[in-house]
Amino acid sequence: MKKKTVQQIFELNGELYFRQIERKILLEIIGSSIPKIVSLGGGAPCYFTNMTDIVNSSHQSIYFKASIDDLVDKLYNKNHKRPLISHLKNKIDLKEFISKHLFERSFFYEKAQIKINVDNKSIPEIIGEILLSLD
Repeated sequence: MKKKTVQQIFELNGELYFRQIERKILLEIIGSSIPKIVSLGGGAPCYFTNMTDIVNSSHQSIYFKASIDDLVDKLYNKNHKRPLISHLKNKIDLKEFISKHLFERSFFYEKAQIKINVDNKSIPEIIGEILLSLD
């Protein structure tokens, strides 16, 4: 079976198919007792019962909270790799998209056991906050 990029899966099979694969893998991960760190895309917690399943698992969940402007800056030059924003050609449209989606998705994100604001923080500062927050 040939491996496909996220972009290819979206183009060939659509977002719902991608979300079904994503869910299957997520359930395998949270069902495992092997410790690991998993970074989810912004949509993953919002589909099916993913966020509830994560929070109810034996694993910790962390929401790295960033401002809209910070998200725009981080995503603008990477949008070609992200199917949901690849069509956005300027920062104004990207900011509108992020604002709308963050408003819709924050309900799910806020369910995380740990919330860390990452604006204007270095990686060592963020790691320090994570370590202080873990059980």
